Amino acid sequence: MAVSRQPVLKRCRSLGIEPAYLGIFKKSKKQPVQRNRKISEYGAQMREKQKAKFIYGVLEKQFRIYFARASKMRGIVGENLLALLETRLDNALFRFGFARTRREARQIVSHKSVLVNGKRVNIPSYNLKTGDVVTITEKARQSQRFKDITAATSSVIVPAWLSADKERLQGTVVSIPTREMVDIPVNETLIVELYSK
Repeated sequence: MAVSRQPVLKRCRSLGIEPAYLGIFKKSKKQPVQRNRKISEYGAQMREKQKAKFIYGVLEKQFRIYFARASKMRGIVGENLLALLETRLDNALFRFGFARTRREARQIVSHKSVLVNGKRVNIPSYNLKTGDVVTITEKARQSQRFKDITAATSSVIVPAWLSADKERLQGTVVSIPTREMVDIPVNETLIVELYSK
């Protein structure tokens, strides 16, 4: 399986993203170099795609598959794409506050510590539907790791399309997210324009 091993803060600086969107609250000591270069239309489109891929931890091949699925769905393609990315199991765990970062959420899922509707799921890209109940397994819940996670994420605000029970480490998908419910700094229209060429 391909894994992105880019230094997170360096990549955040180059894309102009706040590390907080990834669940990282460290600050880089280096300041981004200010260049007065004009970005072309293609460059702006490419940058938005790279932002979305980096935030959700998705590589190019998988991202193309998501775009193809979003194109076949009813509604606005860009919003469909963001909804598909948001309803990934690893992203939902991060949004519930059951993981500090999306990378950690991905690892938790891969280690078979998550149940969806009572069944063990170890695929981070598993897409959740309305009504799905996500639970952390009993064994994982009692580990020191999850005690640390719940202490670190106690102040995390759960988005409106999800509901979470932090004590039982259980969350429910209330609805599919709309664009207003997704707070990431990405212009999905530019991504659609890039893939439509």
